[in-house]
Amino acid sequence: MTTATSSPTIILIAGHWLGAWAWDDVLEHLDNHHLHALAMTLPGLDADDPERSSRTLDAQADAILGVITEHGNQPAILVAHSGANAPVSLVMDRHPELVHRVVWVDSGPAATGSVFAPDLPEELEELPLPPFDVLAQQASLEGLSAEVLEQFRARAVPEPGPVLRQPIELTNGGRRKVRTTLICCSIPSAQVLELAQTGHPMFAEVANLEHLDVIDLPTGHWPMWSSPRDLAKAIQSEAFRTN
Repeated sequence: MTTATSSPTIILIAGHWLGAWAWDDVLEHLDNHHLHALAMTLPGLDADDPERSSRTLDAQADAILGVITEHGNQPAILVAHSGANAPVSLVMDRHPELVHRVVWVDSGPAATGSVFAPDLPEELEELPLPPFDVLAQQASLEGLSAEVLEQFRARAVPEPGPVLRQPIELTNGGRRKVRTTLICCSIPSAQVLELAQTGHPMFAEVANLEHLDVIDLPTGHWPMWSSPRDLAKAIQSEAFRTN
């Protein structure tokens, strides 16, 4: 029987404005008798860090690598939601041998040279969570109750400016050999794959992946809150996938 000591560690990494707390409901549904799963807060997203607004993508990537090496002596499964794709892409570029599988949650691998917010003014130290009517124009809020949105607003941490402005430099083709799963939520997988084939900047890198699986989980952009049980089930199924 597969046990937590023989299966890879699953590291859950949330996107912009979020910390480890965002995964609480998903962790409750993961079978931790057979899995070793944990959530982490990226540098810059800890509200108690006095220097959080100066944290960079490099610092975030280093922190992920630190968690991988701290937990076990085998490659980990990285579960990256939304804007966590930037530091996770750096990790896969620098140390693909440390990643057993990457699971993108309503996200995908970043392309070299991409910048999340190239027009963000240099003098802007951080970007707070925008009003929800503005956010809804950028990402689907489907399935989020008023209570969840209230918690999101109360616990969100402004995103560091350097993280949003830093170009992503990738040089190692080995990252494209890592087993990859797309969990498609706000955009169906068929549309994602079509956009990838046509070279859409957001998904172009998907077309270069050598080992790709897709799962459709129709909901909004934050499935860890709108559909935590189904998301946990999907993550768990990928943890035990052998190909």
